Amino acid sequence: MTHAPPAAPGLLSRALADARSPRVPRTVPYLPERAFPWGEPGLHPAGAGGGVDLDRVLRLSLAAPRNAGGRLRPVASAGALHPVRAHLLVGPGCSLPPGRYAYDPRAHRAHRAHRAHPRGRAPVDSPPGVVVVLTVTAARTVAHYGHRAWPLLLLDAGHAAAALALAAAPGDVRVSLDADGEELAAAAGLPRAADRQTRWPGVEPELPLAAVWLPSADGSVPSTSLLSAWAALPCAADPLPQRGAGGDAPPRELAAAQHLLTYLTAGTGATWHPAARPAPVTDETLRTRRSAPPSDLAHPPAPELLARVLATAEGARPDGPAWATAVGGDAPGLLTTAGRLASGDARPTLAHWAAGQRWIGTAGAVLVAHGCPADAPPSLIRSSHLAAGYAAGVAQAHATALGLRSRPIGSWLQADLGAALGDAPGHDWIVHGLALAGPADPSLPAPPPLPGKEERP
Repeated sequence: MTHAPPAAPGLLSRALADARSPRVPRTVPYLPERAFPWGEPGLHPAGAGGGVDLDRVLRLSLAAPRNAGGRLRPVASAGALHPVRAHLLVGPGCSLPPGRYAYDPRAHRAHRAHRAHPRGRAPVDSPPGVVVVLTVTAARTVAHYGHRAWPLLLLDAGHAAAALALAAAPGDVRVSLDADGEELAAAAGLPRAADRQTRWPGVEPELPLAAVWLPSADGSVPSTSLLSAWAALPCAADPLPQRGAGGDAPPRELAAAQHLLTYLTAGTGATWHPAARPAPVTDETLRTRRSAPPSDLAHPPAPELLARVLATAEGARPDGPAWATAVGGDAPGLLTTAGRLASGDARPTLAHWAAGQRWIGTAGAVLVAHGCPADAPPSLIRSSHLAAGYAAGVAQAHATALGLRSRPIGSWLQADLGAALGDAPGHDWIVHGLALAGPADPSLPAPPPLPGKEERP
């Protein structure tokens, strides 16, 4: 067990209220993506070991698509500028030799060593298959979104966990969204929070948030922790210094985001939930899924298809927030799988709450994850956002398989859904969204593009 870093009373609730407030982030210079910090030649994930095919899994989930115009992943997740990195803890029964690796999604290579020093051999009692530890780097997202950034980083990590789970399924895939951050860091060979600046100066910190276990064909859930054997290994070899990552202390917003995410991930132990892939979703679905531009999202989806995607969002993480969908048409309302939550067209209000993205007001349908009270404890804030991102990622893949178009919606400001429905304020907030639309009707004129991109300072 580890302990959270010290936090002033009310720090977390104030940070959550600030992230949900209409306060505009400060304007800062655009921050380009930093180079991958491990520079030695990496191994191709296909390897020659058989078992879990990491080449296939990573190509279908985290690898940068060919000819993507700089986009890191095929789906624009939650607005967080794709900050997620993956560390592979490879045990027996995988296409790579056992050991710890850092995955480079642009080169599609797994890096095991730097300057001839190993990142860490696999422990003798490592679980079969591979444990993927997901971390985030916060600087680019904070530069773009300021005080609103840290919830987006959690959402994006949830999307990445879903992408891995979908690519690995079918199988006994397990996902942990509550593993202790210090244990995750140690298992991945990263410095613990207190040692980041002194141990790896000049390298942007990676903040561990979640983990996914992909077992080998004969791998059953071990009786011991999936992380403890890896966490007992020494820290990985030093990465390459990154230009602009060291030197002066980080800006206040960046330091605050890093501190908050570290604080949120202090826990007592991981729980591992099984992951499933919706039946229509195939590898081809995962290869071709994309987030649609707002101008392509104005056509209502068929009600039966919308109901199936809503059920997938609700069932993907039963421990996460609730889901509802806003529809217009002849019977506008806010719907759940259990029935109608409210009557009337909620989409214009959702457009106002979603940082003024006016196109949402005419979207075919809008799924929203809601919960996470204003005074939620750290564990609930973390799980609400990670689980919402995870469920949205699964739902988006299902929508793609059903022929629907979709686009995640990350920023929500003053989106107190409970208060809008007449309940007590502060108890039921929107934390994530997914716009859905059916195919365009060729007999109707195309809708004009709407202004209202998500606000950028």
